[in-house]
Amino acid sequence: MATREKNIWILLVFILSGIVVGGLLGNLAGRVDFLWWLSYGETFGLSEPITLDLQVIQLTFGLMFEINISSIIGMVLAIFIYKKI
Repeated sequence: MATREKNIWILLVFILSGIVVGGLLGNLAGRVDFLWWLSYGETFGLSEPITLDLQVIQLTFGLMFEINISSIIGMVLAIFIYKKI
């Protein structure tokens, strides 16, 4: 089989989709008694948004990340699937 150059953007899309789908499944699994551990995680980022007032325009910046076990598993699965393709 000929080697082909893999695109980094495709890898990024795979990883982000794995994180999003994993996070969604983790939140849903948190409601099930024996799957509660999938929703265990941390939230980090800017707790209060930063506002920049330029008198003409007002910009508000904020960013929060919520990482749980399920999103990490989704990211690892996405990388594994990408390497198999």
